[in-house]
Amino acid sequence: MEQPQHTIRAAYSETTITVYQAYSPEIGLPAVRDGRFPAGWKRDRMTWIKPSFLWMMYRCGWGAKTGQETVLAVEISRDGFEWALRNACLSSYVRGVHPDRATWQRQLKRAPTRVQWDPERDLRLQPLPYRSLQLGLSGEAVRRYADEWTVAIRDVTPLAHRLHALVSRGELDSATRLLPQELPYPAGEESRRQKPAGTGVSCPTDVAPER
Repeated sequence: MEQPQHTIRAAYSETTITVYQAYSPEIGLPAVRDGRFPAGWKRDRMTWIKPSFLWMMYRCGWGAKTGQETVLAVEISRDGFEWALRNACLSSYVRGVHPDRATWQRQLKRAPTRVQWDPERDLRLQPLPYRSLQLGLSGEAVRRYADEWTVAIRDVTPLAHRLHALVSRGELDSATRLLPQELPYPAGEESRRQKPAGTGVSCPTDVAPER
């Protein structure tokens, strides 16, 4: 079955949704131990959260890239996630979605969150023909994320390494069975407002240096 090009896919429960980030052990390990981000975690920078596990693996190289050795599964409230969607602006100007470029720039400057759609990845981290959501949090959204939305933080680095080993040996069926189960997220109107019109829109694929 053909996948819709812009759909939020995530592991979620009735009250929470799991997003992924990767940090150095100096940040990631205390976050796991304490269930919250440590003092060294920078609140004055934009931080990007990803509901897609495989997109996170692509970004951090299965937890092998410098400064991204600790992969975190951050369970946050669905109320917080949907607040982020409601208050977001697309990260790039899209004709037909925004009245004009100047209006988009004003919206982007005011918005505490931004939405970016990047090609989803398969187990070999190759791009798929549909896209995966990233949410960039800044200002008020960063504070809410750290202090209000976060329910639990888990270290999924061992899972990343195990999956990488299986993929490297060509054992894709075994790797698939270990993947987090990600289903279309029922975000409703919040999600629809943040999708570029049509399926031929060229969305940005570069990401900010903050993980």
